[in-house]
Amino acid sequence: MDQKQEARHARGKGPKRIGLVTSSAVLQIPVLLDRPLVVFDTETTGTNPRIDRIIEIACVKIHPDGRTEEWVRRFNPGMRIPPASTAIHRIRDADVATLPGFRESAAELAAFLEGCDLGGYNMTGFDLPVLRNEFHRAGIVFDVTSRRLLDGQRIFFSREPRNLSAAARFYCEADHDGAHGALADARMTLRVLAGQLDRYADLPRTVAELHELFCAGIDQDMDPEGRIRLINGEPTINFGRHRGRTLRALSREEPGVLRWILKGDFSRFVKEIVDKFLPKDEKPAAPANPPPAKPESPPTMGSLFPME
Repeated sequence: MDQKQEARHARGKGPKRIGLVTSSAVLQIPVLLDRPLVVFDTETTGTNPRIDRIIEIACVKIHPDGRTEEWVRRFNPGMRIPPASTAIHRIRDADVATLPGFRESAAELAAFLEGCDLGGYNMTGFDLPVLRNEFHRAGIVFDVTSRRLLDGQRIFFSREPRNLSAAARFYCEADHDGAHGALADARMTLRVLAGQLDRYADLPRTVAELHELFCAGIDQDMDPEGRIRLINGEPTINFGRHRGRTLRALSREEPGVLRWILKGDFSRFVKEIVDKFLPKDEKPAAPANPPPAKPESPPTMGSLFPME
């Protein structure tokens, strides 16, 4: 799940059929196929291919003679679907609650993909890794070393670069000769920002408004491990079966989860964040008159080097 999904669903598109559809339609594409090509896309619980799960997958198989087949399934991911993900693909927990998991269809999907090359958009960066992880969990070896890959995003970015040098040419009509020197990059970025404001008359003219329009609500890790993320301004669990639930909601509904984190093997960064949301009546009371700390005795030769 990434920006391509958000754009597609904003247009009201996305796979609707569930199951295998064999089509006699012939699709002509300007590339020679010596074996089937399967172009596929996934909808998932989040953007981390290592831990997130597939909710929906759609595959379009194109045979060398142009015939097409489509394979579409939805799955119960076995974890909550975060609201931020539902806002993109419109799939709710209730929509998949009674469906089987990926494991139940893994063998059928592997057979559908057998002997095929693979294609997609940002497939190598996201869809393929998340699919391989799902196959691994299902106990199926999904080898890609013999497959050829076709990623539309890689072609797009290669022919239409989206780096600072490309922005300098587009907005400033200037070559960025000092690319990847920090000071040169910072100066050119300032010129690009000015060029963008000149080009787009409808853009706000204050930093506060620009922030709200383009950067407010961006997910941010709150700890080095990424266990707690700031999502829409709310500290949110980013692991396990409670992933996607805010600490504020857990404090009201299941404070025991917060106690478990505080007692568990988590970093002090995570515990300091969680502790702020533990209900006051759940926190141990500090002793009214704590006993004075016992002064440490200076080390002796005997304590440093005990005799056998």
